[in-house]
Amino acid sequence: MQIPQAWSHLSFFDAHYPAIARHLAGQEHVLPPEPLRFAALDAVRPEDVHVVILGQDPYPTAGHGNGLAFSVNAEISPLPRSLGNIFKEMQDDINATPATGDLSHWAAQGVLLLNTALSVREGEAGSHARLGWDRLVVEVLAEVSTRPTAFVLWGRHAQGLRGHIAPADHLMIETAHPSPLSARRGFFGSRPFSRVNTWLKARGASPIDWAGQAFQAARPGVKVTP
Repeated sequence: MQIPQAWSHLSFFDAHYPAIARHLAGQEHVLPPEPLRFAALDAVRPEDVHVVILGQDPYPTAGHGNGLAFSVNAEISPLPRSLGNIFKEMQDDINATPATGDLSHWAAQGVLLLNTALSVREGEAGSHARLGWDRLVVEVLAEVSTRPTAFVLWGRHAQGLRGHIAPADHLMIETAHPSPLSARRGFFGSRPFSRVNTWLKARGASPIDWAGQAFQAARPGVKVTP
């Protein structure tokens, strides 16, 4: 598969990815589809990263994920429960949410939506957690943390990699994962969206239009799984 051009200098792609690719080639029902596996890196060049949101692994439901952490294809409704909780927190935080679960407009503004594993077996969350994807994430974090960046680490898998973020004048937001199993243990009420934008504006950078179309009010039409 095509290696993301802007990130191709990372040693992972020569040293570790061939073994992962061989392993995946022998499996069926791997998500997301191969062309989307590096979508997060394809969407944002290293020099354009302003915010990193680090999650766990792709959605294990076929047709949901589009290769960006937490994001789903625009037609998906109801939303996965983790994304529904993200939107609930966003509504409480900035009084707006996107029209769909497709978060591509975040990536277009320099938000790197990355998981600690870039693949999963269908129906088996966490099944590729030890496949070696973390080696890529370690290199990505080292690359982007050479300059001030906002890091949003959701869950223990993401927070376990904090030591690979180079010391700098970063914003660090670490909370529970937005999963329904943990969201009430610190994710809700953490206000990550306004905090990131306050930090960006203080540095003279443009805030992220989290909702799309200038923080428009949340629109009906996307149901959230209760």
